[in-house]
Order: sequence, then C-alpha cells, then structure tokens
Amino acid sequence: MRIFLLGVVSVLTLLTGCAQSSESSETEEFTLAHNMPADHPIHESLVDFQRILEEKSNGNMKLRIYGNEQLGSEREAIEMTQTNAIQFTKVSASALEGFSESYSLFSMPYLFDSQEQYRETMKMPEIQDAFYNKTADNGFIGITYYDAGVRNMYTNDRILESNDDMHGLRTRVQPSQTSVQMIEALGGTPTPMGFGEVYTALQSGMLDAAENNESALTDNNHGEVAKHYFYTEHAMVPDILIMNVDAFNDLSEQQQEWVQEAAAESTELHEPRWDESMEEAREIAEEEMGVTFHDVDKSSFMEAVEPLQETFQQNEATKEQYDLIMGENDNE
Repeated sequence: MRIFLLGVVSVLTLLTGCAQSSESSETEEFTLAHNMPADHPIHESLVDFQRILEEKSNGNMKLRIYGNEQLGSEREAIEMTQTNAIQFTKVSASALEGFSESYSLFSMPYLFDSQEQYRETMKMPEIQDAFYNKTADNGFIGITYYDAGVRNMYTNDRILESNDDMHGLRTRVQPSQTSVQMIEALGGTPTPMGFGEVYTALQSGMLDAAENNESALTDNNHGEVAKHYFYTEHAMVPDILIMNVDAFNDLSEQQQEWVQEAAAESTELHEPRWDESMEEAREIAEEEMGVTFHDVDKSSFMEAVEPLQETFQQNEATKEQYDLIMGENDNE
C-alpha cells in the first residue's frame, strides 16, 4: 500500500512538472536591467516597453525590469546581456564604444544641428542599421534609442561666454576616449570620473565644471554646488536598448516584430515625457537652487572642435555613420 501511494505521488509530481513546463513554453520571460531610479523618465519609458510588449503578445512575452543597478553596474549589465544571463539592458551609447567604435560618433561634438533633427535621424531605419547591428559579434544588438538629453556645460563659478573661457577648466567627462578628446578640443582639462563622484568634486573644487542635461542639477543635486548652466548644446548622446543576439534570433518573426514595435512605440512616448522632465528640472534648479541659466554664442565652440570632427570623417570605423548623419543634416 505504501508503495502504491508513493507511486501515485510520483506520477502526480511528474504530471505537475509537465504542466508547468507546458505553461512556461507558452509564456516567455525576459529580464531587463538598467542603472536609473524608478522615477527617472527613461525607467518609465522602459515600463511602457514592458507593457506594450505584453499587450502585443497577449501576455505571452513578459519582461522583468530591475532598475537602479540592482543587478550590477552599466558595464556589468552589458556583460550579462552578452552571455544571455539577462536579455536586455539600457545603456549610454558612450558605454558601447568599446564594443563598436561606431558608437563613439555620438560623443563627437555638434554631430546634430538640433534636438528635433537628432530625434528624426535616430528613428531612420538606415541610421539604426548602421549602428545597431555592429555589435552582433559581441553578443548583442540595438533595439531602439531613448533621448537622454542635450549635454551642456555647467560650472561652480566660471562664466563661459566663448570657447576662450574653457581654457584650463577642469571638467568632468564620461570615461570614454571621445569625451576626453571633446573637452580637450574645447580647450578644457578633461577629468574622467564616475558620475556619483561629481557632486563632491565640484563642492571641493577638484572640478571646475561638468557637462550633462538639466536633470543632473536636480536629480543629483549638482545645482547645490554648480550655480551656472550654459547652453553650449555640444552633444546629444542617446541611451540604447540592447538585446542578446541569440535571444532575439530564437524568437519567431512575429515575436521579433512585437519586440521592435513595442520598443519603437516606447521611444515615441518617451519624448514628451523627457521634455516635460527637463522643463521641470530647469524650473526647480532656477527657483529653488539659485542656478542661473545662460544662452551662449556657440560659434566659437563649434569652430574649436572642427579638427576633431574631421578625424571622425576620416576614420574608417565611423565614416559610414558620419556620412549618413551629415547627409541627413544637409537635407534638413
């Protein structure tokens, strides 16, 4: 009798296991990690991607999102995506330079004429193809982009009226070769540094300046220690949603379409959300933190970086993408 009961339990366990396996084969789960807090507009846009993908697949494609570096740093998230430990991550284009030099082009100053032209260009299939598939051999591909703002200079007390005022300015840059070259071309002294260290460095005088969008003043409290913000508009570096290439190729054609459509729709929803967020950041920085915002004549800054732009035009690793984007600029 005990043998019979054990046999029944074993069969039930086996059947339950089969049922769970069958159910899991119908519903696929994916993991996305990134470094933004839950109230950041890009996180909210990734939640849009999650929702739209589930809707398009009738609930058969589910996405778990881990923000705020819960699963590791930006670099670690890229490495996990390469190995398919996670399937998606959102990273700055500058973080992808080490995997495809083509992405370094986004750190080239004054690549785009305006934010409007930048957004239109980034949605063009030929532009996306020129970047997104370049990292397939590294284990991942690009899926969409999110506007991460226009990068501008801000200082603790130095006034910038022209490029001449940049000379000797100790400026925090992202840890990428192109970012270093950009500040050097502008006449500043580049200081590669993790973003989390910038507040203390500005406060202590280790840094004279940094460059980022308006949200850095409020979300990271840089407006407490940097009181002048200058609209140099020198760079527009997108955030890129990447996916493990094997995970993408394992999807059916219909599933691949759902992923790409959901991503593109989330990008469209992101733009007005981002614009509203930047307006709010400026208002808070100006009214509550005492930051002064300055419009500047960009001509001297643009002239100073022309030699750097020429290196991108002549570099075989960036020439194709450079020519495509500059062609779109000329068509505007």
